[in-house]
Amino acid sequence: MPLRLDIKRKLTARSDRVKSVDLHPTEPWMLCSLYQGNVNIWNHETQTLVRTFEVCDVPVRAAKFVPRKNWVVTGSDDMQIRVFNYNTLERVHSFEAHSDYVRCIAVHPTQPFVLTSGDDMLIKLWNWEKAWISQQIFEGHTHYVMQVVFNPKDNNTFASASLDRTVKVWQLGSSTANFTLEGHEKGVNCVDYYHGGDKPYLISGADDKYAKIWDYQNKTCVQTLEGHTQNISAVSFHPELPIVLTGSEDGTVRIWHAGTYRLESSLNYGFERIWTIACMRGSNNVAIGYDEGSVMVKIGKEEPAVSMDSLGGKIVWAKHSEIQQVNLKALGEEAQDGERLPLAVKDMGSCEIYPQTIQHNPNGRFLVVCGDGEYIIYTSMALRNKAFGQASEFVWAADSSQYAVRESTTSVKVFKNFKEKKSFKPDFGADGIFGGYLLGVSSGSGLSFFDWDTLKLIRRIDIQPTHVYWAENASLLALATSDQYFILKYHADAVANAPENAEDIEDAFEMVAEMTEVVKTGIWVGDCFIYTNSVNRINYFVGGEVVTVSHLDRPMYLLGYVPRDNRLYLCDKELSVVSYSLLLSVLEYQTAVMRKDFETADRVLPTVPKEHRTRVAHFLEKQGFKEQALAVSTDPDHRFELALALGDLSTAHSLAKEANSQQKWRQLASLATQKGKLCLAQECLHQAQDFGGLLLLATSTGNASMIEKLGADADEMGKNNISFLSNFILGDIDKCIEILLKTDKIPEAAFFARTYAPSKISTIVQLWKEKLSAVSEKAGQSLADPEQYENLFPGYREALKVEQFLKEENKKKIPASAFPTVQSNMERKPIEEMLAAEASGKFSSSTGASTSAEPETQSNEALLSRLQNLDIAGKISAAVKTSVPEKVTKTSSSRPLTVDEDDIDLDLDLEIDDTIDTTDVNLDDILED
Repeated sequence: MPLRLDIKRKLTARSDRVKSVDLHPTEPWMLCSLYQGNVNIWNHETQTLVRTFEVCDVPVRAAKFVPRKNWVVTGSDDMQIRVFNYNTLERVHSFEAHSDYVRCIAVHPTQPFVLTSGDDMLIKLWNWEKAWISQQIFEGHTHYVMQVVFNPKDNNTFASASLDRTVKVWQLGSSTANFTLEGHEKGVNCVDYYHGGDKPYLISGADDKYAKIWDYQNKTCVQTLEGHTQNISAVSFHPELPIVLTGSEDGTVRIWHAGTYRLESSLNYGFERIWTIACMRGSNNVAIGYDEGSVMVKIGKEEPAVSMDSLGGKIVWAKHSEIQQVNLKALGEEAQDGERLPLAVKDMGSCEIYPQTIQHNPNGRFLVVCGDGEYIIYTSMALRNKAFGQASEFVWAADSSQYAVRESTTSVKVFKNFKEKKSFKPDFGADGIFGGYLLGVSSGSGLSFFDWDTLKLIRRIDIQPTHVYWAENASLLALATSDQYFILKYHADAVANAPENAEDIEDAFEMVAEMTEVVKTGIWVGDCFIYTNSVNRINYFVGGEVVTVSHLDRPMYLLGYVPRDNRLYLCDKELSVVSYSLLLSVLEYQTAVMRKDFETADRVLPTVPKEHRTRVAHFLEKQGFKEQALAVSTDPDHRFELALALGDLSTAHSLAKEANSQQKWRQLASLATQKGKLCLAQECLHQAQDFGGLLLLATSTGNASMIEKLGADADEMGKNNISFLSNFILGDIDKCIEILLKTDKIPEAAFFARTYAPSKISTIVQLWKEKLSAVSEKAGQSLADPEQYENLFPGYREALKVEQFLKEENKKKIPASAFPTVQSNMERKPIEEMLAAEASGKFSSSTGASTSAEPETQSNEALLSRLQNLDIAGKISAAVKTSVPEKVTKTSSSRPLTVDEDDIDLDLDLEIDDTIDTTDVNLDDILED
């Protein structure tokens, strides 16, 4: 049976003739040297040209990466070796290496050595740590030396191919060849070593159109590969796959089985003659250089042949044909998440076929190796052959005693206890099979599930999955496709209760979830589906929620979960094993919640460490169990959010006290207000220093004492707008004026006093004059004081009397309940009210306007006392003293104030024309000043 190798073209780069190609081990780069004299670096993931070096005007026949130095080394027809830094593009070094064309370059894998060969029939060894001196010259060929290659199993030896029809094997330190392999009828163009440890082989290709496989220990030709119609220009043993590649000037690359030498495939991309092929350890990529450009193909899958027995804690993998085992129980030290585990590898022996897949059966007693169209079942402990046969695909049943093989696209065989039980041909064909609780068979028309014992069709699903994963209890399964996955619930009882002859039972499966993620590998632990996805993350799905365990820096493949260690194990394609902590108690708790088995969940909860309980609480919340989440969570922020969602004011209040966060107090205040808990709302708003909210609450509830406290607190915190409004609501006009003066809003204070406190106008106007005079003396003097220019302020005296009339009324606190009966200020006529009260004897001018001087003086002095700590207190004091003399006498009601000439010197001869009237001031003069 042929190898099942998928071949996918990853990069097509049109260019001039490509003479050599190379692959970078860590970057997604392909290096091409061109006949026209340039060297290009292509990114085969983005399919873009990332670097170009203009080397010379003649063909560059060889170019190699030196990754540990960030170099590209080139050899060309001008006999020069040039070294470039591929990051900076600068030329690091150049020298003449040969007396004729340079044909090939080989870089030593560990030493600072470079081998070059040329048309001068010489091979030279260069040491870059010794200024690129020629450390050794190897002579012996009698024609052009076309290629040299180091032995990957012994870096001190190398092989060379020459047009003198021979292949020679050399050793560093000896100038003569160890031995010569002869057998080609024409010149040899290329040579390569077999990378596996089981065969001492190398391959050569020649102008006689043959490729020969040599045993370099016995120095004999073991196989000749025939089929090319032109010269063979490139050969390669693939370092990862059991294949040999040969490229020819006939334009084809032929792929041969490395064990049987059977021709597996032939590639022809129409780029004319092939000149070079490059492969790389750890990669399935193959680079090919043609006359018309270069092509990169990916051959086969990169997923390693590896399997883990979670019960026994053992991992088995294949390296080429060798089977190896590691025991996780032997790990002594505590493993760190994501770090490579120091495993002791045990060789179990060689397999008769090349392993492409390895699978343990469910109980771990047996493992099957598949490859080359065959399968072999071994005992897992000692690798003893138990059964074998032909198969393109092999799957185990859930009960460990049964398995199935797919021999072709039409035939499936089922075995029990290693004996064939039944062979059947599915109605829709068999493009793939899947094991587990039911036997799955996929075809172009969908996926069919069959009962293992009766092979009765249970259900057909219109889907083409790439993987099918069954949970251990068979109640759940995951179907992974190329772009998403589905979680289904299997109803075994519905199948058992169906009529005996019933097929395609609709109630057998129920859709649970559909997720748009690409599953690469997956396993079930309880009701949790753990998987790796296409963007290198480890996630697990449970109850509709996807939780990320870790982000990976490279593609990893799930091996299994060991409950004893609470660890999840993965490996990469190089078989480096890493592990991640994943608590079984968390998974068990989530599984119990999904089954709504809260009795089991409560029993498991104490085993969940406190640092993981918040994750469990988030899971409970997403499932709608917020009360349980509040009881489980240990994160104060999360608990507070849950308490708010549940309306648990008591818990939220205690958490807000602990956090003392203004944001939390605001949130709690909002909830308390919604629930009518106004005392709690007041406390929260106060703690949050939400003065706007407090004002709204206080005015809404008519709480005068709260407004009074708010005004004092807001004043202390500098919240002047709130403080002003609070005092204004309370009728404290003096405090309002103080706030306006303190915030340097003197014009506003003057207009405010004109309306609500006429007795304060004169004091404020004097302060306003001083401030404005500092900017413009003329503008400052243009302000008129109503005490000096009463004629400019009609009704001023009446306003003073009204102020005295309303002063007692302003001190009264009217309950909010009386609001509907209180007359609006807009509707009132205070002068008429004052006159009516005066006429009725309720208000006397003797206690009102006629005695306004003394109260005004007292009020001004009180204002001064309140403003002593302000920067403008001195200015206010001066203004008050100027406007109000210390000695005042009572006079008639028509002139409330008279000034003693001994106290202040007034120029009584001042003409009326010399007074400054605001109506005569020119605005342009003010602006000019």
